[in-house]
Amino acid sequence: MTAPPGFFHSLRNAGISPQDAEEMRLKKSLLMLATGLMSVASMVWLLIYWQLGPQFSATIPFVFELLLAGNLFYYLKSGNFPLFRTLQLGLFLFVPFVVQWSIGTFITASGVSLWGLLAPIGAILFVGHRESLAWFAAYLFLTALSGFFDYYLADTAPLGQVVVPIKTSVFFFALNFATVSTLVFLLLRYASVEKEQTQHRLEEAHRLLQAEQDRSERLLLNILPGPIAERLKNSNQTIADGFADVTVMFVDIVNFTQVAEGLSPQQVFSMLNRIFSTFDELAEQYGLEKIKTIGDAYMAAGGLNSANDEDGEQIDYTAAIANLALAMRDLLHENFDVNRRRLEVRIGIGTGPVVAGVVGKKKFIYDLWGDTVNIASRITSEGTPGMIQVDETTYRRLRDRFAFQPPQILRLKGKGETVVYRLTGHLAGDPTLRESIPRPLAAPGNA
Repeated sequence: MTAPPGFFHSLRNAGISPQDAEEMRLKKSLLMLATGLMSVASMVWLLIYWQLGPQFSATIPFVFELLLAGNLFYYLKSGNFPLFRTLQLGLFLFVPFVVQWSIGTFITASGVSLWGLLAPIGAILFVGHRESLAWFAAYLFLTALSGFFDYYLADTAPLGQVVVPIKTSVFFFALNFATVSTLVFLLLRYASVEKEQTQHRLEEAHRLLQAEQDRSERLLLNILPGPIAERLKNSNQTIADGFADVTVMFVDIVNFTQVAEGLSPQQVFSMLNRIFSTFDELAEQYGLEKIKTIGDAYMAAGGLNSANDEDGEQIDYTAAIANLALAMRDLLHENFDVNRRRLEVRIGIGTGPVVAGVVGKKKFIYDLWGDTVNIASRITSEGTPGMIQVDETTYRRLRDRFAFQPPQILRLKGKGETVVYRLTGHLAGDPTLRESIPRPLAAPGNA
C-alpha cells in the first residue's frame, strides 16, 4: 500500500518490448497483472486461514510464491514469454489442487481447487481461445479426479487428520468463490478496458491515416487530372493516351526577365504565385485542366476530361479556353492587386490531336505532346503583348461567337507559313458570354 504510484504500472508493463504488437502487449500486461493478483491473494488467503482454522502448513503457499517469483525473474532476464506463460498457467492450475489434496476433501478444503479455474480463464486471455481448450480439459480432469477420490475415500479419513470446523469451511467456501470470481472479473475487466483503449488508438490512427490519405489525394489531384490520378493509384503501368481533339493554350508573360532583374527571389516568387494562383482559380471556374507552369509560362487544356457545366451538359472546351484567355487578359488589365507590376501576357491557342501521359517515376508530371501543342506554343511566342492568337481550327469553331481580327500569316519554325487569327472578344449575343466573372482574391506577396 506504500508503494509509489508508478510501481504497479511498471510491474504491469514489465517485459513489454516497443516492437510488440498491441495484442501481444495486452497479453503480457494481463499475465503480469494476474501474477501479482495471485501472489497477493494467496498470501491473504493463508493469513485468514491461520486466523480462522487450523495452523495450516505454509510450505505449499511459500513454494508457490517462490516459483511465481522465480519464473517472473527468469522471464524478465530472458524475455522468453511463451515459456513464462506456460509455467505460470501450470502453477495457477496445479497448486490449488495440491493445496486441496493436502488439506483433505472438497468440503474440508472449502473448494480451494476452484482457484485452478484461473488457468483456463487466463489461457483465453494470455494465449488464445483455441489453446485454452487444453487447459480447461486439464482443469476438468483434475476436478473429476479430486471428486473421484473424495467420493470413495470420504468415509475413511486418515488417522490424525485435522478436522476443520464447519463454520470455517463455510466461510472459506464463500471466500474462495468470492476471491476467484473477483480475480476473474478484474482480469476480464482489465482486458476489456485495454482492448477498448487499443480500439480508440486504432481509430485515432485510422483517422490520422485517413486525413493523411486525403491530403495525399489533394496533393495528387493538384498535380494530375482526376482520372489520371485514379489510374496512377490503381496501376503501375505507363500512362499514355491519345486524344483526337484537344484545345491547348499557352500564356506567356511579356518581358518577364527584364522585370524580374530588379527584384529579390522572394518578390519574383510572390509575383508569379499571385498571378498563376488567380489563373488556377479561373481554369477551375471554366472546367479546364491546368497542365503545368514553365518558368513564366502557363499551360492549360480542354478536352482531356468530360467536365460538365452547372446544368449537367458537357462543356464546350474550345469556347471555354477562349473565355479563359479573355478572362486572364482582362484580369491583368483591370486587377492591379493581382498584377501590381502591370505585366502583359501573350496567349496562343491551338486545337487538334495530342498525346498525353505521365512522364517519369519520381517528381512526375502530366504533359502533352504533338503538333497541336507545338503550334499553340509557337504562335504564343510570335504574339504581341495583350494579344490572343488562335490557329485555324480554333477559329472555325469560334467565329460565330467570338470576334477576330483578319487572318495573318506567320512563318513558324518547323511548320512554315501558318494562318493565325487574333481573338479580341465576344460577339453580341454570344451564349458563352458570362455577364460577370468573379474577381479572384489576390495572393499575399510583396512584389
